[in-house]
This record gives sequence, structure tokens and C-alpha cells, in this order.
Amino acid sequence: MRAYIAPIPNNKNGCVAVERPPRGKLIAFRRAVIFTAASHLEPVFEPVIKQAGFELVRLRIMGGASRTLQIMAERPDGSMDVEGCTSLSHALLDFIEAENPVEGDFEIEVSSPGIDRPLTRLSDFTRWKGHEAKIELNAPIATGTGERERKRFKGRLEGLEGNDVVITFDNTRTQFPFASILEAKLVLTDKLIQEDLKAKKNAPVKNQENA
Repeated sequence: MRAYIAPIPNNKNGCVAVERPPRGKLIAFRRAVIFTAASHLEPVFEPVIKQAGFELVRLRIMGGASRTLQIMAERPDGSMDVEGCTSLSHALLDFIEAENPVEGDFEIEVSSPGIDRPLTRLSDFTRWKGHEAKIELNAPIATGTGERERKRFKGRLEGLEGNDVVITFDNTRTQFPFASILEAKLVLTDKLIQEDLKAKKNAPVKNQENA
């Protein structure tokens, strides 16, 4: 299997792509925005990611004429940089070449979560309590405000109550099971930017050198 590592064009989060060319001859790679959950692959790749010194944030597949396995990860302290992406990419590439866990031809993209990161783990909703977020549920729910049922919310994260995520939107506090969330991500705000800058300023020297 031939492969190479290169920067992803127009990406601001410090990402690299590890491409696995089609067998026989190279063909043009066309991106199709068709994302599917890849939870069945998480148990396969997560141990490799942890062994490399990182934590998995999100794993999904983008399909079309070609397939792309997108892996979003970070260090345990929440940092990630180009060197980290490259290091993890090499570890994943070695694993794929040895084990061939995914059939067919595909490309791998390794990236950092970015500032307006997706919220994929239960702990994320505690870690980012007080920040604005957009949340979409699998199905609409009643909010208790007299409005019709809704499945999309934008508001301030209030943390957790058990396994329920709590959010305040339009001065209304509501909660729903973590398992009912289809997608969630932070909203880019001045508060979030300032917190990110503060975290980078206080980061260990080794991370600042790699930034």
C-alpha cells in the first residue's frame, strides 16, 4: 500500500491527510459531503490513538467517489498541533498497513478539534459549561414553553444532570439525554476565543514550541 502525508488545503486547525491511493492507477479525488457515523470503527482505532498519546474526539466516514476516514483527536491536556497530527497519522498508517482494518481504498484525515469544536463525549458538556453551543437532537422534543416541538437548540451549556445535558436557550432551561444528541458543537464567541488564548499562553513550553 502506497501512502503519503500532506497538509489539507485551506485548513486552519493543523491537519494532515494520509492518502491511500486506489489500487492499479491513481484517479482524481472528488469530495462529496456525505457523512456517516463510524461508531463501529471507534473500538478498532481508539486503542491505537490512545497508545500514540492522544484521545479520540470524533471519527466519521465521508463517502462518494472516494472514501475518507476523518479522525479528530487531541492530547489529554486538550492541545493539538501539526506535529501531533503528523505523529498520530504515522501511527495510524502503520496500524492500517499491518492490520488492514478497513476494506477498500480510502483517505485518512487527522485533525485537531479547533476552537468551535464538536461536543462528542459526555464530559465535554461539563468541560465547556458556560459556553454557547448548537445542539441537534435525533428527534424533536417538547420544551415546555408552549412552542411546538423542536430538535435544534442554541444556547448556554449548563453542564449535566446525571446523563442528561442541560442547556438554557431563550431564557428557558431544558435538558435531554446525551444519547438523544445527533450533533453538538461550540459556538465561536469572544469568551471562547479568550479562553483558548489563555490556555495557549499557560500551556507547557513543549506545546508552545510545537504550536
